[in-house]
Amino acid sequence: MSGAEDEFQPGVVGDGHPAGTGWVVAARGELDQDTLAPLEEALSTAADRYPLVVLDAAAITFGDSSFLNLLLRMHHLTTLRIAAPGEQLRRLFAVTGADTVLSVRANVEDALAA
Repeated sequence: MSGAEDEFQPGVVGDGHPAGTGWVVAARGELDQDTLAPLEEALSTAADRYPLVVLDAAAITFGDSSFLNLLLRMHHLTTLRIAAPGEQLRRLFAVTGADTVLSVRANVEDALAA
């Protein structure tokens, strides 16, 4: 079944890996309501198992309001840190005020150490 999901929504979530007491989820590409399901599943699974979840956002090229909504929901479920967001995501966070709520760090190492 996951093979069919991967074909339907290719390449949104990269490899996840443990890091200290947390889990790093790498995402890439454009994240909107049509492509968000694999990331939501990966973040939810990580939140159920680890006290800290880091989203490596360096390769995310676009995020819309549904992506932002997912991040805010995850923020309430676990300690979520967003690492290395690009200019478009930084603008999205600033315009919506989410940058005052979400924990955004320069890179994965800083997100894990914070």
